Amino acid sequence: MPKGILWDWDNTLVDGWLAIAAGLNAAFARFGLPQWTLEEVRGRVRRSLRETFPEMFGAEWETARDIFYAEVRARHLAVLTPMPGAGEAVEAVAALGLPQGVISNKQGPLLRAEAAHLGWAAQFRILLGAGDAAVDKPDPAPFRLALPALGLPAASVWYVGDTALDMEAARRAGCVPVLLGDAAHDGGPEAAAPALAFLDAAALIAHLRSGRGS
Repeated sequence: MPKGILWDWDNTLVDGWLAIAAGLNAAFARFGLPQWTLEEVRGRVRRSLRETFPEMFGAEWETARDIFYAEVRARHLAVLTPMPGAGEAVEAVAALGLPQGVISNKQGPLLRAEAAHLGWAAQFRILLGAGDAAVDKPDPAPFRLALPALGLPAASVWYVGDTALDMEAARRAGCVPVLLGDAAHDGGPEAAAPALAFLDAAALIAHLRSGRGS
């Protein structure tokens, strides 16, 4: 059982894909590139913008970045939706006395604005997004910032996410990789290779409560 939990954000605790898709497609339109469907966005977006945009847009990546963020900021709070059971999971972890935080590849200010908008910010010891550490996940750098905030060694902390990249990040940081959902958008649980897997938030909550006799 964990002594603390670090969460991924997008597609783990929240669904903010409509804003991400709108931002990407606005940047693609500016440079005459093909648009992505929402499902393509879900299936392709993993790493942080500062890693992927130079690959996608070359020397114009900073212009694309500015277009993307302008579009996302204009709409992300309006379309943000908690994943099923996510609010209950955050509350359950807090009720069990487990410190928790978030490590996301969403830009840090956007992440913190979304947590505040949902009324969840106070539940987290730390909210780390892309750009907050020297390197973004799957590099261990964000975990080196997050773990002291939880006051725990890595081996006692679960990192809960929805992709193989999240599981890689957890392993590289020495945390326990825990998959939430079926990872159908990312090759399934076999590709993710988690230490533990829960089909949904309700199953995760039940496991945590059973381990504490409640």
